[in-house]
Order: sequence, then structure tokens, then C-alpha cells
Amino acid sequence: MLLRRHILSLTAALLASCTVSGISFANDGKPVSGGKLTWGVETEPATLNPQLNGQDKTKLLLRNAYESLLARTADGGYTPWLATEYKISDDSKTYTFKLRNDVTFTDGRKFDANAVLTNFTKLKDASYSGSVSAGPVSRITEVKAVDDHTVSFTLSQVYAPFLDYVASLEILSPAAFDSAQLKSGGPEIAGTGPFILKRYAKGQEIQFVKNEAYNWAPATAAHKGPAYLDEVVYRFLSESSVRSGALTSGQVDVIEGISGNDAALFKNNPEFSYHTALNTGTPYSLFLNVQWGPTQDIAVRKALLASIDVDAVLKAVYRGERTRAWGITSPIDPQFYDKSIEKAYGADPKLANQLLDEAGWKEKDKDGFRTKDGKRLTIEVIQAQATVRDQRDVLLQALQAQARQNAGIDLAIVFVDAGTYTERRKTGQFGSIANSNTPTDAIDIEYHYLPLDKGGTINYSRASAPELSKWLLEAASTLDEKKRFELYGTLQKFAITDQAYALPLYEPEDQVAAASYVKGISFRPFKQLPESAHGIWRSE
Repeated sequence: MLLRRHILSLTAALLASCTVSGISFANDGKPVSGGKLTWGVETEPATLNPQLNGQDKTKLLLRNAYESLLARTADGGYTPWLATEYKISDDSKTYTFKLRNDVTFTDGRKFDANAVLTNFTKLKDASYSGSVSAGPVSRITEVKAVDDHTVSFTLSQVYAPFLDYVASLEILSPAAFDSAQLKSGGPEIAGTGPFILKRYAKGQEIQFVKNEAYNWAPATAAHKGPAYLDEVVYRFLSESSVRSGALTSGQVDVIEGISGNDAALFKNNPEFSYHTALNTGTPYSLFLNVQWGPTQDIAVRKALLASIDVDAVLKAVYRGERTRAWGITSPIDPQFYDKSIEKAYGADPKLANQLLDEAGWKEKDKDGFRTKDGKRLTIEVIQAQATVRDQRDVLLQALQAQARQNAGIDLAIVFVDAGTYTERRKTGQFGSIANSNTPTDAIDIEYHYLPLDKGGTINYSRASAPELSKWLLEAASTLDEKKRFELYGTLQKFAITDQAYALPLYEPEDQVAAASYVKGISFRPFKQLPESAHGIWRSE
């Protein structure tokens, strides 16, 4: 029987001798061990458990302590990390991983097949993960420890994105699942990473210290052994101007999340280094609810897309420091982004007004907003306070102004706490939700466009057209990349230009600025989120 076998050691050897993804490790001289580094970061984690944390911005912190079976390469491939190799069965439904035999969790427990088994068994428990009826974990019918260092996963059906999911999930020490800190995360939740989470002061900072035993970095890392730094502290500074001020005044060594206004402080300034990288995944978008309020009408949805000049808004808010998005996934996705959608819609106030007139929104009230049957054309945009970052509040206000000026649409922006956000999503009583996320291999597309009753765990637009399920399930059931690209391209045109389920705005990116003595800053080769502090060092 022919078995497609993926041996990763060759890939590892090749990667060890090449530049990563064009975002290479700088030639900063010989690394120096020792010292402490302080970051100023924008976002405080809602939980320190990486398996339960959905905040992309906090991966920078948590990747210090928690690691995965495989790492992604710049071309979207895979290279060894906690696993040394994997194979996929002929029917593409069983994935078998060989594991390293020299890895230890920072609580002293051995990393082995039973540890991996414990993690995935727990993830299938709804009381822990929230749901087992949707998402990649729902496809798993069996997880088995074949021997001490081999684990296999059997799926109910072929599911192309599974490798990305299973390879990228952070593995926790089995002891973590008996800890009172399991849901919140914290020092009791051990991982295998180059740092150990030592202390967390809510609202202030989080501290990591070097894992002296670390010696299993992936080939995408700049070196294999322990981290150079003895300690890394991340201070939570939510305001961009405060972070920039903290760096320029020497209160911190590095910051992330630099506003368009502040970028010029660090670019081409010999006292600092400045680094940026676009993320993968779903762009920051206004997802329009097709089941509630005025956006039930496709004419209203299309009018909103036509009324906004996204390029002009981004230029005004970010001073040219952000990248326009057009489709359902990142423009840097080498596998699934179809650029034919670019310039296919938007910035057409004449069309917007025509559509609204035809839909019966002909009158205007004293404030200039369109009305019908005495009701104002109001689209309530819900934004979770926890995801307000990167001047998104300013961006939403600029969109609000354009929608009003160009088409008489009232975008009512509402910032809500976590509990209210969850409740509004549950009841479906919202006009739009604004958000983004970074899962790769089209998992993000499934999350956002698979109907809720078919496993769409996010689906802010509440879209349920039968075509969505057909295309997404067909794309997930083949490993033919060309076929998947065609299907996602068809879905993209349908979702954005034909049905106006969402208004894509910009692709999130990470910006990092550092004092000139900070060396070794890098981004993940594929997902392009900032890497852990493993390869960072101080030259003074």
C-alpha cells in the first residue's frame, strides 16, 4: 500500500541554511547571553492558556512558554519541532506523528505520546474547550498513543486543514489539566518553551524567565539552545502614544503596535530598529448580519460597500502604514488569496445612493440620515472592547463619517465588554461585528463563512446560503491545492462582491520598534506574527 510519507529532517537541514521568508534574521554580530528585556505591549491576554486564548496580539507573549508539534515554513510547508516527522495514510484520514524523546515540560514531566493524547482528549471535552460540535477538533474520531513517542489521529472524513490545526496547537503539561489555573492560565500551566511563565500582575505586566534546559527549537529559529536573555517582562500599555513615549524615554526596550502617526519616530532613526510584517488569516472587516436589521436587505449591504472609500480612510487614519484588504483572506496567503477581487467594488457613492433609493430609503431626517417608514437607516456595529487595538476606534469613526456623508447611512458604533459581546453574538441582535483573526490553511475562511449549523464557529454575517457549505466542504475534503484555490476564489466573489457579507478593510500587521542595542527580533516565517524572545539578545 502506497503511503505518503513526509520526512521533515531534510526540510530542517535546508531551512537551517537559508533566509526565512524575506523577513530574515538580521546580521547583528555575535549574540551575547544574559540580561533582561522589557517590552511595552498593547493587548493584555484575556487568558494565559494558549489553547483558549483567541487574541492574536497575545501570541507574542505566550509563544515564549508554549510550543507545537510542527513549525510552518515560509512557503506554507512544515518542519520539525516537538514532532520529528509525520505521515498521512492513503485515505488521508489518519495522521501519525513521531515525537522527540528529549523534551521535558518546565514542571519536570516528560513530553511524550500520552501528553499529546491528554491534550487532545481534553480539547474534545466541551466543558473545557467550549464546543466539540464544530471546528477541526470535531473531525477527530480517535487519538491514540501508538507507543511512547508516536501518536495518531483518525478523522471521520478527509479534512485538508487538519494538519495545520494539529501541528500548530500549543501542547500543555498533563498536570495543567488538574490545575485551578487551567481556564485562566498562569505559572501552574507548564509548557516546553524557551521561557517559563513566572509571574502575572493583572493590568500591569507578565514576567518570563529562561528555561535553562531548552534545546529543541525548530529549524526556523536562529539557534537551537537556551534563550540568550535571562528574563523578559511585558508591560501592558494600551495607548500607542504611551508605548512610543516609553521607548523613546528608555523606560522599555521594545514596543509593538506602532500607530501610523508614530512610525516616523523610529523609521530610519539610528537609535532604533523598526520591523513590520503582514499577518495571515481574515482581514479586519465589517461583517454584515444578513438575519437582523437593515442589513438583511442585500441592497443595503451593497450600498454600504459602495459608499466607503477604504483607501482614503486608511490613508487618513494610518498615514499609509497599513495594507488595504479586498477579500476573505490575507493578500500574503500564497495558497488561497485570489487577487482578481481587487478593485471590484467600493468608492462609488452614486451607486450607493441609487441602491438605497431603489430599496425605499428615500427620505432623510434632520441629521441627514436616510429613513423609511419613519425609521432611520441605522447599522449597529459591535466591537468587543478587548479587540480595540491598532487605532480601530479611530478607523470605525472615519468609516462612520464616510457612510453618513456619502450615503446617509448611520453606522452606530458600540463598544461592549466580553459578556455583552458574547450575548449579542448568541442572540444575533447586531447589525455588524468588526474583527479579524489569523488562522491559516483556510481554517479562518471556514470559521467565518461556514453556516452556523454546519460548523461555522464565528460566521458573524450569519450567512447560510447552501453554496457556502457546498464550496467549503468540497474544499476541505480534497488535498488538491489547485482545486481548493478555485473553490475559495469562487466563494470569495460570492461572499464579497455578489452578497456583500462583509466589507474587508485592512490586513492586520505587526509593527515592532526597539532600541538599537536590541538584536535578533524576527517574525514567524509563515504566519508572520512576532516570534518569541528566544533569539533576542542585548548588545550592551
